[in-house]
Amino acid sequence: MWLDRLSGQSTPSISPVPWNRSTSPAPGRSSLHINRNAANLRRPELPQRVSSWSGLVNGSSDSLPANVREQPRSSLRHQISASTTVTSDPIDVLSKILGSSTVTENGISSDMEANPLDILDTDIDFGGLSLREFVSSGASQEGQAIKFEDDQKGLEELHKSIQACDEILVSVEKNLTVFQADLAAVSAEIETLQNKSINLTERLERRKQVEKKLGPEVGKLSLSPVVVKKIADGPLDDAWAQALQELEKATKLYDTSKSDHAIKAEGNIRPLLDNLKDRAVERIRDHVVAQIKALRSPSINAQVLQRNALSKFKDAYSFLARHQPKLEEEIAQAYINTMRWYYLSHFTRYKAALEKLKLHTIDKTDALAQDESSRRAPTAAGSRSPTGPFDVFSLGRRIDTLRAANPQAMSSFVAEEDKSTHFLETPFRAFNLALIDNASAEFSFMTEFFSKASFHTVSRRFLTALEPTLTLGQAFTKQLVETSSDALGILVCVRLNQHFAFELQRRKVSSMEGYINGTSMLLWPRFQIVMDVQCDALKKVASGLSGRPSGSALSLTGSSSNASSIAPHPITQRFASFLQGVLLLSRDAGDDEPVQRSLGRLKGEYLTLLVKLSKGIADAKKRERFLVNNYSLVGTIIAETDGRMAEEFKEIFAVLKEGSGG
Repeated sequence: MWLDRLSGQSTPSISPVPWNRSTSPAPGRSSLHINRNAANLRRPELPQRVSSWSGLVNGSSDSLPANVREQPRSSLRHQISASTTVTSDPIDVLSKILGSSTVTENGISSDMEANPLDILDTDIDFGGLSLREFVSSGASQEGQAIKFEDDQKGLEELHKSIQACDEILVSVEKNLTVFQADLAAVSAEIETLQNKSINLTERLERRKQVEKKLGPEVGKLSLSPVVVKKIADGPLDDAWAQALQELEKATKLYDTSKSDHAIKAEGNIRPLLDNLKDRAVERIRDHVVAQIKALRSPSINAQVLQRNALSKFKDAYSFLARHQPKLEEEIAQAYINTMRWYYLSHFTRYKAALEKLKLHTIDKTDALAQDESSRRAPTAAGSRSPTGPFDVFSLGRRIDTLRAANPQAMSSFVAEEDKSTHFLETPFRAFNLALIDNASAEFSFMTEFFSKASFHTVSRRFLTALEPTLTLGQAFTKQLVETSSDALGILVCVRLNQHFAFELQRRKVSSMEGYINGTSMLLWPRFQIVMDVQCDALKKVASGLSGRPSGSALSLTGSSSNASSIAPHPITQRFASFLQGVLLLSRDAGDDEPVQRSLGRLKGEYLTLLVKLSKGIADAKKRERFLVNNYSLVGTIIAETDGRMAEEFKEIFAVLKEGSGG
């Protein structure tokens, strides 16, 4: 049979087929569900061959290998016995089993020719199927083979990708190796730099500690060459003042450290500091002396020069005062002497210009009881000659002198060219207002420029500089009032002087208090003298009246037809106007002033005179009416006057009016 031939041809070249041979036409073990242990992976030994076909065929099948022969299985024998009636060509069956190999009568072709018994060495698991069923399942195995081929292509591509990745990984590995080496080098350098940084930090801390101790010492022993050159030869500007401050700072540091401990280097720097200070003092002295000389120019404005040239140099002058106090005293004395001449010369010329003003002359002849029948002509302030007609006892617009919002002194040119006639308060106000303004400016400058001096020293220098001018001012005031009987004008001057005192207090010029008090001592006594003159004049007229109905009042009325007139007397008109003026000027007067006492005496003399004048009227009713009319006139004129003193006089004349039957 064909099995005998197959067995006979393959016997000489029996070669075991490896268990993992991939070219076997049989299905893979995975698809056949073959479960083997490690012992089954070894090549099976050849036991005594027992063919499963022994019950169907003869003993010619005993030549088959053991791995080809089917082990006796009950199911297989049953299946074979059940299908003995149907037979197929064994060659075809074997070809289907072998797959791609071609089985002929001469043997197996293709790759089976090399090892014809390899297929026979395979342990085939039929899975409980008959041979026919097992053969019919080959179609599905072919599909699995195609799938395996497709999977093999994918696996081959995956293998190629893995190989490419391996190549890339090799390159990456090389780069990582190089990077690791570079990183190690950088790490070593960083460690070196860190060590250097720690070293530098320690050195810096030690240097800071040393600098903290030596800094002040080195700072006081050093001075910039720029500063030295600026102080020695630079222009006297703000930069020069800044350099002078640096020199002052270095000098203070040197003096402070010298008392603590001695340093050898200080012996070298001390002469340089002294020379530089001497040079600075020399330049300051020359500059200040030059400005003082400029003040002696006739056309110079002292306040402009003080503000622009000297006030900006006050710090430098303070430096001179600290280091050369004796020299500072000499320079200050030179300045004081210059300003004495400056103010005296200028105010002397100003006084001469004010003396050219025409003034109303009011003397002893201008009394309340005097009949104004004569006319006078105006005269200059320095002379006293008859003047023209004017109301001596009416204040009028003279009070505007006190109410000026922005008072300004009259210039010399205006005073010389003015042709109008003024009262005595006009030149008094002009001279003293100019004096107060100049004195305030001078005191402010001295306080600022001589800042290192004490307040007592500054006040002494100020008074020394203005003493001749202040004496001139008081002399001018005395000249204006000593022969004048203008009580209202003198009282206006008193109020102006009080206003000047308040202004000086506001400007904090306390050194002028002596001048203000001296002027008051000139004005108040003269005012009392003038008031006494008016009282005496009224008393004298009253003493000349007999007090009986007669024509004794003719000299006062000016006409015999007015002897029995009940109209207010002319003296009442003058008295009421004068009283109103004094009350207006005394609205805010204090109790310590002599105004109220003088007015009280004047009122008493007036009432005495008025009673005697009324007794010259024979008719009693007319006499009472005469008194009422006079009292009423006085009350009417002073009705608009404010102040405590005015209220008292209003009440007095109201009571007199009611007491006379009014």
